This record gives sequence, structure tokens and C-alpha cells, in this order.
Amino acid sequence: MCGIVGLLVKKPALRERLGELMVPMLIGMTERGPDSAGLAVFTDSLADSSRKISVYSGLTADGADFNWQALGHGIKTHLGIDAKVDAKGNHAVITVQSAAEPVKHWIKEQHPMLHLLSTGRSIDLYKDIGTPAEVADRYDFKHLKGSHLVGHTRMATESAVTPDRAHPFTAGEDFCLVHNGSLSNPNGIRRMLEPRGITFETDNDTEAACRFLEWRLREGDELEVALQKGFEELDGFYTFLMGTPDSLALIRDPFACKPAVVAETDDYVAIASEFRSLAHLPGVNHANVFEPAPEEMYVWKA
Repeated sequence: MCGIVGLLVKKPALRERLGELMVPMLIGMTERGPDSAGLAVFTDSLADSSRKISVYSGLTADGADFNWQALGHGIKTHLGIDAKVDAKGNHAVITVQSAAEPVKHWIKEQHPMLHLLSTGRSIDLYKDIGTPAEVADRYDFKHLKGSHLVGHTRMATESAVTPDRAHPFTAGEDFCLVHNGSLSNPNGIRRMLEPRGITFETDNDTEAACRFLEWRLREGDELEVALQKGFEELDGFYTFLMGTPDSLALIRDPFACKPAVVAETDDYVAIASEFRSLAHLPGVNHANVFEPAPEEMYVWKA
């Protein structure tokens, strides 16, 4: 059992309050996921030539004392690429005016215990072990700004409680997925994808779903097409919430036994596993509140 939350604000003025509105949503899902939490927030996109890389240092010997400025200096010295480093304890967002792959390759080679969380022009990703309130406070979630976000609280059932197995999972650039439920065929998905060049980092079943969508998007599918193929290949019970630079997307399996509720107003679209995480939102008493149908795609544009 896990908790999912999503929030997309329709009015630019509300982008300043995105984190403030979201934190009670995430904490409201504590009973559904007390062991770890995370979120991906989407901000204005960088220029085509620039990328952001979210990095976690909690697995290194230095942990929250990791020398992020030295990392930025190393990228400049060895790659000739200027790197802006915005650090919060054991997490940093590294912004470079270059392609991401050379920087990621260098980080993995020089600092193998650093965990690369996400890459893109608009996504920042945070995840860690601890209660949702602890994680939200650790990374100052209440001050996050942006157009939309995807969040998750985890109660581990099929793999260890570690930061890398927390959600969201990412694939490619500017894409993330959170999951409530369980898949019965993640190993079959893995065996299908690994010969096609898709690399796995954990044994988490949610990563199998994320990598499947990565493969379909890489093959040229639009997200809606990739999700439709997911209905055909992913076996199990699931509610998936996904984020892209300009949208949130929600699907439930054909049996829809994992809960989800949506509240939509002229100001926002809010999604959670239970209504109690939405009850504090302004104007929710006048919102269009509904339960998403099984095996149907819901996509909201930022």
C-alpha cells in the first residue's frame, strides 16, 4: 500500500504556492506510506542547450556533508563545462549548459556512490527514506515553485526500504512515474527490455513499468500510445501517475482496485489516493470531484 499525490496549477499566480499547497497532500498520505517519500516538480524549461541533473549523496561516506561545490569545480576542470550547483543537504540540482550524458558519465566514473535521480530541462526530483513530513522538511518542499508535481509515499512490500527504491522513478528526460499497487510480471518485463538496451538500477517492480514506458517512448510512441501498450503488457494491480514537462497523466488497471480521487477547479487539478489529502485545498468544496475509471487515460495539460 502506498500513497500518490499530484497537483497541477492552471493559473500562473499559483505557481509560487505549489509546494505550500502540496505538503499537506503528501503528509496526508503518511499512513499509506510511512517509510519513504519523494516528488518530482516541473518548472519552466531551460534553453534547449542546457540540462538539470538531480543528484543524491546520501549513499556516500560524507552523506549530507558531501562537497557539492568541489563536484561543480571538478565538472568544470575535467570537462570544461560550467556547472551551477543548488544543494540542499544530501541533494543537489546541477545545471549545465551542455548535454547531460558527458556530465552523468563523469559523475558515475568519479563518484560511483552518488545516485543520479533525474535529468531534463524542467524536472527536479527529490526522494529519501523517512516519513513524508521528515522528507518534506528535509528538502523544504513547502517553498517549491512550479507548474505541476508528482509525489509519493511508500510502504515497501516487494523490495528494500532504500532511497533509490523510493518513488518517483524516472526514465529518459523530463519523465517520472509513481505507483500504488504491485506488478506480477516485473521480471518478465526486465527480461524483455534488457536485450533492447534498457538498463535497470533496482529490483523494484515500479521501475519495470517506468522502463517499459521509456522503451516505448524511445521507439517513438506518444505517451498515450505507450500507456495503451502498457495495458497490454503490464500485469497486476496499479494506479500510475506520471509527469512530463507539460502534463500530468493518470491511469488505473482494468480492475481499478487501487484507489484514486481527482478534484478539479478553474485553478488546479489535484490527485490523491484518498480525499483527505485534498480536503485542505482552496475551493475544493466547489470542485468537480470524481473517481477515475478503470483502464482509461486522464491527461491534464499545464
